[in-house]
Parts: sequence; C-alpha cells; structure tokens
Amino acid sequence: MKVFHVVGARPNFMKLAPVYKAIKIKKIEQAIVHTGQHYNTNMSEVFFNELNIPKPDFNLEVGPGSQVEQIAKIMISLEPIIIKNKPDLVILYGDVNSTVAAALVCSKLQTKIAHVEAGLRSFDETMPEEINRIITDRVANIFFTTSIEANYNLKREGVDQKKIYLVGNVMIDTLTQFINTHPKNPVKTTDEYAVVTLHRPSNVDNPKNLRIIIKKLTEISGYLNLYFSVHPRTKDRLSAILKDQSNNIHLLDPLGYIEFLNLIKKSKMVITDSGGIQEETTFLGTPCLTLRKNTERPVTISLGTNTLIGDDFNFLLKNVKDIMDGKYKKGEIPELWDGHAAERIAEIISKL
Repeated sequence: MKVFHVVGARPNFMKLAPVYKAIKIKKIEQAIVHTGQHYNTNMSEVFFNELNIPKPDFNLEVGPGSQVEQIAKIMISLEPIIIKNKPDLVILYGDVNSTVAAALVCSKLQTKIAHVEAGLRSFDETMPEEINRIITDRVANIFFTTSIEANYNLKREGVDQKKIYLVGNVMIDTLTQFINTHPKNPVKTTDEYAVVTLHRPSNVDNPKNLRIIIKKLTEISGYLNLYFSVHPRTKDRLSAILKDQSNNIHLLDPLGYIEFLNLIKKSKMVITDSGGIQEETTFLGTPCLTLRKNTERPVTISLGTNTLIGDDFNFLLKNVKDIMDGKYKKGEIPELWDGHAAERIAEIISKL
C-alpha cells in the first residue's frame, strides 16, 4: 500500500506530523507532497524542522496568488505526480486551498481520498474554508472526524455511516507531544497578557473593519498587554494604524509552533479568528474570544473555553472583563481529544 499526504499551509503541518509518524509504525509506504501554499520560512520550513516531519518528497512551490490562482496551480502541478506514482490513498487535512485542489485532482483520477477533520461546518458559505470543506467531503472516500457533531453533519449530507470514523483531534496529538518540550515563553514579561491573532479577510482585508478592531484592542491594552502574532500580509496595515497610537499592543512576527503554544498556554486569554486556536485553547483551558459570527468547531463552545464575539465589541469588552475578574467559564476537554487520534487513523488505514 502507498499513502500520499498533501499539505500546503501552516495548519496542515501540525496535523500531518502525528499521522505520518503513526502510519510509519505500521510500515506502510508514504510520501509527502508540499504544495508551497505557505512558502516563507516562518510559515512553512520552521514547522517541518520543529515537528520532525521528513523533507517533502515533492514540493510544488506554487507560492502566492489569489485563491483561484493557487488552486489552479496546485491542480496542474499535482496531477502528473498522482498519475505517475499511483498512490492507493491520498490523505488530505483541514480546509485550506491545497486540500480542495488535491481533492479535485484525486477525484478526477479515481484515487481514494481520506479527509482528516471531515464534517466540520460553519454553515457560512461566504467563508472560503467552508466551500473547501464541503467540496472535499463531497468527493472523499474515508472520513476522519474530531467530534460527534461532525459525524452528524456528514450523515445529513448523505455520507455512508460506514465510511465515517470518529477518531479525535490530531491537532491535540501534536500539542500533547510538544507542549512541554520547550517551556520558555517567547515574550519576556511577568505581567498578565493576552494573545491576539487575526487573518480572516473579513477582519483584516477591510481597512474600516480593521481600524474598528484595533480601536477596541487599544482600549483593552489600557489594562492588559496584548501580544499580536501577525500574519505577513497584515503586518504593514497594522503598523500604519498603530504608528501614532500609544498602547500596549506588541506586534510579533509569526512564531514557530512550540513557541506559540507556550505563548497561549501562559496567557490570560486569546482573541482570535482562527479555527485551530479555538481547539488548542479548549485543550489548554485558556479562555478564547473568537471574532467571528460562527464557527465550524461548535464543541469548543458547548464544552470548551471558546466564545463567539462576532462584531459586538461591547460583548468583547464584557468577556475580557469577566476573564480578568475570574468569572469566565472553565470548559472541559471533548471526547477522544487524548493525544491518540493519529494512532486510530493509522490502525483504520492499515485494516482497509
């Protein structure tokens, strides 16, 4: 049996690491295809080094471009690799452009697809990731899910129950392996602080929205230091907005995975629009305030430490104050988020 993994962006790499390792133990032949969707060192190479992922067997080096450009480049570059190497199974991760591009190629070539994190739904089709998730699950053959809600979503969409496997969360596998390997905090402070990350186009690509968000964050920084890990395409916009303001918002370049884990582990709270961080904070017990109107990870709200803020910034300020006063919900860890999801995936694949 020959298994290919297709990855391309920062969230994929953390999911790939434990799955590759678990399948290797089963002595199944594997290869890694890196699309190059995230291409600079801080967003790509550092994760391979930190997480002990082997150097990719294929690097498509698609680089920057619009979403459609990236998807098209990946499809054109990936097709001959799949045709020549004839993998028995291609494993796809999450919901990035690389995921949907590979799903389309493999479905056209009648190559079996396994989707890790299948069934997640925000039910908001204005989100590019939601379209990627829906299309990938429409053509996949094997569905590895993180929660019972994801199973329900797939069943509603007509997926055969026998193809759905609730395995847990591979992101938590990686977190549990590395959380204590480098305990040094990347910021030197004895004060309480919050972590901020923003990358969603609705928040950072609209100058008016970004200015409103920064105005509210500036208010919060009056009584709490904010460490803002900035996506490269957002940094210039933020620097201009913050130039003439006196506040405690500290811009950080993108951090390595282990550094970032320790930053959020020791923080008072996280303010974000990310999907994966909602899961990591739930596991760590760190309060998470999500600047989105919906989430594809509802278990982080129903069981975990996550709260949806939307664009209600009075609600944001209320929750920040509740956290500071110790009045925020404690949360608990969802079923099967135990560090062994990748082992379950490897066991299932080895039996197929």
